[in-house]
Amino acid sequence: MSTFTTSDGTEIYYKDWGEGQPVVFSHGWPLNADAWDGQARLVAEHGFRAIAHDRRGHGRSGQPWQGNHMDRYADDLAELIEALNLTDAVLVGHSTGGGEVARYIGRHGTGRVAKAVLLGAVPPLMLRTEANPEGTPKDAFDGIRAAVAADRSQFYWELSESFYGFNRPGAAVSEGVRRAFWMWSMQAGLKGAYDCVAQFSETDFTEDLGRIDVPTLVAHGDDDQIVPIGASAQRTAQLVKDATLKVYPGAPHGLVGDYEQAFNDDLLNFLRD
Repeated sequence: MSTFTTSDGTEIYYKDWGEGQPVVFSHGWPLNADAWDGQARLVAEHGFRAIAHDRRGHGRSGQPWQGNHMDRYADDLAELIEALNLTDAVLVGHSTGGGEVARYIGRHGTGRVAKAVLLGAVPPLMLRTEANPEGTPKDAFDGIRAAVAADRSQFYWELSESFYGFNRPGAAVSEGVRRAFWMWSMQAGLKGAYDCVAQFSETDFTEDLGRIDVPTLVAHGDDDQIVPIGASAQRTAQLVKDATLKVYPGAPHGLVGDYEQAFNDDLLNFLRD
């Protein structure tokens, strides 16, 4: 099992498949690197090097009490990139992972980065404020924290339904996908999962997005019930200088079915451009 130890002593797990230009995947909450397996295998089979890590507090990485915040997530990513001496990398982030990618660039620049992909990503800001009226009310995130603290197993199972849009009429529900989501989520430590809610919901990435100076694919489903497109991708595409916005009609938050295939095609095309 491949791991490295961060400067604050936290062990971070990562997988490293294939050879070629590195494509570094950052996962969403409360999942782990396995959520990217389909895309990691895809790019590795097409001449790229796929690298995906478990965020601290999640999956097979360490579960420290401290450091469960966006700056440290970004610094962990930076230390992974430096430990593997990656250059000309493509950073791909889903949901919270998209915030991690944005904050990485905001803090560490694009000296080692060639392109970025933000999929269903939380930037620029999920939380509703006077300046962000399309955001989600804080009560919703307070409810998530309460549910995680009280019975996270049941909460994750129920979350899987809206995450993949299985609650929509006519949806092709996969019991296996829901079980995988639950399993990945239950591998996250309670402290890390709880702390991360504030990080994905309350972090303002506006300045980070303004520092992105590489070609960026902003991809989002317009039926995303977790990270609504209006306050996220549509604004992000305006804030990133060299952004291409790809909207998937009727698509949910999580990669599944035809939506996953469409994104896979767009990802490969973007990598090859």
